[in-house]
Amino acid sequence: MRHPPRLSLLVVGAAVALVGTAIAPVVTASGATPACTVEYSVTGQWDTGFQGAVKITNNAATVSSWSIGFGFANGQKINQGWNAKWSQSGTTVTASNESWNGSLGSGASVSAGFLASWSGSNAVPTAFKLNGTTCNVDSEPTPTPTPTEPPPDGTAPALHVLGNKLVDAGGGARRLLGVNRSGGEFMCIQGRGIFDGPVDDASVKAIADWKANTVRIPLNEECWLGLSNIDAQYAGAHYIAAVKDLVAKVEAHGMTPLVELHWSYGQYTGNSSGCSDVHASCQKPMPDAQYAPSFWASVASTFKDDPAVAFDLFNEPYPDRATSTTTQAWTCWRDGGNCPGISYEVAGMQDLVDAVRGTGAKNLILAGGLAYSNDLSQWLTYKPSDPTGNLVAAYHVYNFNTCASESCWNSTLAPVAAQVPLVAGEIGENTCSHSFVDTVMKWFDGRGLSYLGWTWNTWDCSSGPSLISDYDGTPTSYGIGLRDHLRALNG
Repeated sequence: MRHPPRLSLLVVGAAVALVGTAIAPVVTASGATPACTVEYSVTGQWDTGFQGAVKITNNAATVSSWSIGFGFANGQKINQGWNAKWSQSGTTVTASNESWNGSLGSGASVSAGFLASWSGSNAVPTAFKLNGTTCNVDSEPTPTPTPTEPPPDGTAPALHVLGNKLVDAGGGARRLLGVNRSGGEFMCIQGRGIFDGPVDDASVKAIADWKANTVRIPLNEECWLGLSNIDAQYAGAHYIAAVKDLVAKVEAHGMTPLVELHWSYGQYTGNSSGCSDVHASCQKPMPDAQYAPSFWASVASTFKDDPAVAFDLFNEPYPDRATSTTTQAWTCWRDGGNCPGISYEVAGMQDLVDAVRGTGAKNLILAGGLAYSNDLSQWLTYKPSDPTGNLVAAYHVYNFNTCASESCWNSTLAPVAAQVPLVAGEIGENTCSHSFVDTVMKWFDGRGLSYLGWTWNTWDCSSGPSLISDYDGTPTSYGIGLRDHLRALNG
């Protein structure tokens, strides 16, 4: 979705710096370099459970398979895990490689995550072994985080594709139903902050109180990577930490965080241009090859140990406005490169899928089609290859779009939804009413499909469809339609 007019800020490019922030507590070896190094962290905790992560680095010769062993001291119990085969006997926990990540070269690392229960105390394990060899023998534990409110329906689900449905770890069918939380795509580039409005626990709880189960979080490529002459407090490590904090709050209320690339680098002044700026200050027709793959490699590395986080590759592609033929547009969409009518080198959807999967991340991926994600007519023909099979078609629809009728949905969306999961990442209307989104939701409900309302921001509902007039969840006349519908479905 395009946004209401915002302040502009001239920014100057700088060298790329991929940065991140550590999550405490972390246990690492000290003293002489051991044969292996283990980092253990508690990434989220509530009064009866917690989420943990283990990263192991092999400092010795290459191994073709690996097994990590450690012990809990306070009766903690593993419930489920990912990126490893987890088992527990008494206090002893074992995580063994999957078939696809068994090789571990000298100096290489692998990460795995888990969910577990605890009560009373949650001490950090102090002894770890890799294939029987002791690691971190002289580590000192650090305090666990302050417990937070438990999710109302348990931990946010780890979703994956099964046929044309989304399912959770137990095989139960799931739909992504919720809202967009705009701000992270434009505030930082305009030097005004990171998010538009509060993102504290109360404001996130207000979303959950609508009975939403998903929050889409638009991001800015340059702010995440720290590329531009942006105020340092809004870029790089500070920006990443703020996004991670919002993701954690969303998950703490049992909702799926859907992070997406909204604004990106690359100068485009052709048909339907949103701005002439080379920097990430407006919607571009396609992601750029220069930085977008690095953005997704960094985002995927940040969240790959958390399968509850889903990735939306690019907000609203529109190479069809730049190219002269539909074939050129769809080829550009999938393969990128030097696309007709676009002056910068493009990263295609396949490039971005590869960037995510190259990190080992198996998280759910969404890919929107042409015409600002409103055209999925050849999505199946040009579908990117995903080795995990965890790819979803994304669609956006507003009352002013070309494909905004049931006849169009029947002819172009239904065939896609018959083969892969379909998520309407943005639905909305500029009428300050909800008759159109009511029609959208009815059609999608009838087919068990997903949709997210644009947007959980206190804007004028006619200039940028706004669901709320206050961050306590007070709906606009437009937002009432989505709120009441979600509560009817999930109440």
